[in-house]
Amino acid sequence: RSSDLRIFEKSIFRFMNRLVIIGNGFDLAHGLPTSYRSFIDDYWANVKNSNHNDDFISFVDLFDVDFKNTRNLHELANFIKQFNAKIKFSDGEIYTEFGNNFMTGQYPRSHVLIYKNSFFKAINQKNIQNWVDIENEYYRLLKECLKNDKSITELNREFDEVKKLLEEYLINNIEDKFEFSSENIGEILSIFKAKSYEGDEIKNLYDEISINGRKLIKERYKEKIQQATGYGTNSYSGFKISFLNFFLSFNYTSTLKRYIDFLNIDSAYLNEIHGSLTEKINPVNFGFGDEMDNDYKQIEDKNDNEYLKNIKSFQYLHTQNYKRLLNVVDSDLFQVYLMGHSCGLSDRTLLNTIFEHENCCSIKIFYHQKEDGSDNYTEITQNISRHFNDKKIMREKIVNKTLCKPLPQVQLPKK
Repeated sequence: RSSDLRIFEKSIFRFMNRLVIIGNGFDLAHGLPTSYRSFIDDYWANVKNSNHNDDFISFVDLFDVDFKNTRNLHELANFIKQFNAKIKFSDGEIYTEFGNNFMTGQYPRSHVLIYKNSFFKAINQKNIQNWVDIENEYYRLLKECLKNDKSITELNREFDEVKKLLEEYLINNIEDKFEFSSENIGEILSIFKAKSYEGDEIKNLYDEISINGRKLIKERYKEKIQQATGYGTNSYSGFKISFLNFFLSFNYTSTLKRYIDFLNIDSAYLNEIHGSLTEKINPVNFGFGDEMDNDYKQIEDKNDNEYLKNIKSFQYLHTQNYKRLLNVVDSDLFQVYLMGHSCGLSDRTLLNTIFEHENCCSIKIFYHQKEDGSDNYTEITQNISRHFNDKKIMREKIVNKTLCKPLPQVQLPKK
């Protein structure tokens, strides 16, 4: 190893690319309320706080109101406001009790909420924590439509309603609502700025590379390595290798764009693969992307394109994003930095393309360190394994925990 390492280091050149994969955990690490739980809490809080008829009417697309002896929606909204605990979603209760009969006031009245959107009802009834769980639930219901010959058109309509709610929530509550500065994002910014290594840093980097990756390095940089052997020294001082960073964001928010601005690099190095809230030419892609699933062929064989409407691969074809990603992974060796992406099944096809690519030399995880000292490193590695057909390659490519770090936590102030 030491002999290979000395040869490998005796050159000053661009080593390989780094593909920084960004998921919702990246936004959460900045204190942004982008979790599913924050979204659904906000929805019901707005229902509760709707004191005027017009405000409340804006929510009734997702449910009907069956009430007795209640004169108008204004009175009903006031009634709902009294049931604060029943509308909170973060206290561990079952909130679909909201649809039961409740009695209150000097003149008791019975009220019932009847969901008009079955998909919205399903995600309210389940203990869903992450956005990937929403996409998984959609796929489960899609397969149920296939099996029981239910209306896929209705499911897609309901899914689109929830998708619209999500976009509105992120625009109204996240975009341009928080203050970014080089001081409060400095720790993460320094990770992105570290594009070159020298001395002992090169030793540590070499440990992160898979065995096959080291072989590819020697093969592809053979000429430069041969030139370097003439230096005749075993010292690491004076030698430097550099990276070119590419950013692949699975988020819809503009958080990563702020980093691109601070880094003062061309936006061409940012790929918002799942779309953007602010750019019409790059619409939000929210759906399911596991064509490796055993049931997927049955969906295609159905010969009904409505079943493929929210399959991510077909949405990728609407933009240049996927082709741009392929250009990066095909062009040179690369290391993956994984920041805040859970690696759930809803992105399985895309992540498999990246992780099993012959140019992928390693996958370095920036895991979430919880307040009690535990972390999700093992959970992420388990999720990553589902994207590999070859488990031996998987074990070689994932960087062991001793060489990984927690993702820094930042609390951005509101504007």
